[in-house]
Amino acid sequence: MGANMARRLKDVGYAVTAVYDVNTAGAAALATELGAQHATKLSDVTAAADLIFTVVTDDAAQLAVFAESGDSLLAGAKGRIFVNCATITPATHVEVERRAKAAGAVSLEGCMASSIPQARNGTLYLMCGGDRAAFDRVQPVLEKLSTALRYIGTAGQAAQVKALVNLVMNINTAGLAEGLGLGAALGLNLDMLREVFAQTGANSQVLKTDGEDMQNRAHDCYFSGAHAAKDSGIAAQLGRDVGLKLPLAEATKAQFDRMVTLGLGGLDKSGVAELTFKGRHGRVELLVKCRAGSAILPCSLNELRRFTASVTILRGE
Repeated sequence: MGANMARRLKDVGYAVTAVYDVNTAGAAALATELGAQHATKLSDVTAAADLIFTVVTDDAAQLAVFAESGDSLLAGAKGRIFVNCATITPATHVEVERRAKAAGAVSLEGCMASSIPQARNGTLYLMCGGDRAAFDRVQPVLEKLSTALRYIGTAGQAAQVKALVNLVMNINTAGLAEGLGLGAALGLNLDMLREVFAQTGANSQVLKTDGEDMQNRAHDCYFSGAHAAKDSGIAAQLGRDVGLKLPLAEATKAQFDRMVTLGLGGLDKSGVAELTFKGRHGRVELLVKCRAGSAILPCSLNELRRFTASVTILRGE
């Protein structure tokens, strides 16, 4: 996501001055492509730019790049504006804002409800939070990344809205996987079934983006099952924090957690259908080699732990 956002900003005339990533090879290649500095320290990014975007994996990663000591984006950060685009807990956005303010900088939320192609094309849906005056200052830049830019409110509120977006999206995804899986088990034509869904109350954005992929087992990753598990957990915790029981959120999280447990977390969220279609169930085909010879076995990755023989995975099922 971050790389495509940088490409987009370069395309529309902004100077992308520095690139940093824990994947140093990827960062070096992107820096060469954009004519930017390949920063090997976080503080080098801050020194090279007035406006810094971060896209990280989780709360721990976000807090690490804004560490209060050692190498950090906060080193020499006075006057800088940070836009943090990861889906993380609202409390972490509030904490980052506090740390940035102490360093003389400003931190904004730039929560994204879109995927990799939209980042490249400048058509992200961006939900922003934090200091309104700072948002107004960087709005012209954000408008080059987004065709649907919305200021939500104070720090943490955009992350709350994003958590609810992903709560509903992930529930829809898990529900669609069950509907299509049951349809397949009943022997229904899934092309027909998806058309009926699209013309009735079963319609959803997820049907448009993931329905055919679920049917055809095409799970190229745009939003991973692992991220769906994380984000469902954020929403479920928000419910617990205010005393609400969210059984659908908890059940959905359990499904995506199961994907991760089975080693399928790197698939797109559409891969949850591997758990709902009869005969799939996150199973893999294995060639088990032992003294007695070789045999082809279908088994889950959990079942694999029972074997002491040498095992080679041939093909994902």
